Amino acid sequence: MGVRRKAREFVLQALYSLEMTGDDPQEIKKFYIEEYKLRDKLLEFFEELFDKTVENMEYIDSIIKRHIANWDFDRIAIIDKNILRMGIAEFLYFDSIPYNVTIDEAVEIAKKYSTEKSGSFVNGVLDAIKTKEVLKNA
Repeated sequence: MGVRRKAREFVLQALYSLEMTGDDPQEIKKFYIEEYKLRDKLLEFFEELFDKTVENMEYIDSIIKRHIANWDFDRIAIIDKNILRMGIAEFLYFDSIPYNVTIDEAVEIAKKYSTEKSGSFVNGVLDAIKTKEVLKNA
């Protein structure tokens, strides 16, 4: 497993912790760094992705809400919602990561950590956002 995939999985876990506890994001981040002894490139990507996702969560959520036809945002599974948040953060703030890599990674993580249908749901939403939001503003 690549360094970025592992970092994404830790970010997903940290975002889940944030959603479930409402604790201070910096304390959650610190816990994951210390508990799992994150270092080097894994630490760097974990911190960047977590911070960008948390700092821009309101804006990211507004993008998700515009692209989930026939879905109530509050009824999206927490794992799926956080995978979408991470993917959108990558689209917006990580120019060096190709959009298709972000989508592929999000789909694989959804398949691993969420339901059987989550991979296709995440793929569909991120692809729509990439096409209608990100590429339009590129």
